[in-house]
Amino acid sequence: MPANRTAQATVTLTLDGAPLADREIRVAQRSHQFLFGCTGFELIGLANGDAEALTQETERLADDWLGLFNAATLPFYWSRFEPVRGQPDTARLQAAARWFAARGCQTKGHPLAWHTLSAEWLRGLPTSEIIETQVARITREVSDFSGLIDCWDVINEVVIMPIFDRDDNGITRACRDLGRIPMIRAVFDAAREANPSATLLLNDFDLSAAYECLIEGVLEAGITIDALGLQSHMHQGYWGEEKILAICDRFARYGLPLHFTETTLVSGHLMPPEIVDLNDYQIPQWPTTPEGEERQADEIVRHYRALMSHPAVQGITYWGIQDGAWLGAPGGFIRADGTRKPSYEALRSLIRDEWWVSPTTMIADEAGRIHLSGFLGEYTVSAAGRSATIVLDQPGAVTVEVGL
Repeated sequence: MPANRTAQATVTLTLDGAPLADREIRVAQRSHQFLFGCTGFELIGLANGDAEALTQETERLADDWLGLFNAATLPFYWSRFEPVRGQPDTARLQAAARWFAARGCQTKGHPLAWHTLSAEWLRGLPTSEIIETQVARITREVSDFSGLIDCWDVINEVVIMPIFDRDDNGITRACRDLGRIPMIRAVFDAAREANPSATLLLNDFDLSAAYECLIEGVLEAGITIDALGLQSHMHQGYWGEEKILAICDRFARYGLPLHFTETTLVSGHLMPPEIVDLNDYQIPQWPTTPEGEERQADEIVRHYRALMSHPAVQGITYWGIQDGAWLGAPGGFIRADGTRKPSYEALRSLIRDEWWVSPTTMIADEAGRIHLSGFLGEYTVSAAGRSATIVLDQPGAVTVEVGL
């Protein structure tokens, strides 16, 4: 067990105020503090009871999803969430968030501000109105989803935002006119005011010194960020543990938790190395292969082990459980035909076996104490026909008192 992820708890149990001395105590882990996340896009239809989603294939996909993950990222791409001004897709996303919450999963919204997939109807607006509308949009979404979604990628890919030249979108123009740091201040202030208890992330794919300079500028400006989002789409090959941990060290120096917000590893041929923008490589077919699947299974375990070993990392979000989810790539753990790849079984073994405490029975001592060594998270303790929940939320030695 990684020391930074585990606690050694001395748990004292009482029954109606008296120590549960020499009694059998059943202990079972209920949840993991670490966020093992994935996009939840594929299950929104099922969560809403859409007829086309109520299939055995989708139900099986949901079971596979829940067999691995405890955190779902839901889509708030503005052009799709509100294609017609004043008609946001609020109810469907609220239903999806409730569906995941009912199954013990945390939810995150992605993203509140981004130049790509921004609302088409922003294009004709003056800069001042674009900024006002963006702020109002954030206030609305964060307020409407408070208690359902309390974690947000507030603004996405700001390093490239003001110089993005693939299309003429309103957000790039607003960021260019206002400046990166004032733009970040405006959107973070709006999100913070709408839900002061929310976890707010700055997220980017550019992990160069440019992102570090941006972070330093934001922090020097007094803008409060709760966590840093780091993307790791590895369509051109696994980066390797040395590079991954070096990235963690570089960004951990700001004293903020790290979330690997978008991760992929492909199980087919690798994208050619000369491709600079991954979006430029979209081909008619990108099949998974047996050799690629074995490589992906090995690399996914190495990747997750490396990130779990670093104390600054709080979570990993995989970008699509099934092949073809992004750019048509064979990046999922589930093939297009719905069958599991070796990577699914490898990651499930890692999370549910190696990084999970199996249900066990202990005998309390004369003072009603048991000693539990386990991963940070929630546990159920049961004895004498009663149960209670304990939370291990700090690594190292802890003491817990439980009354049944």
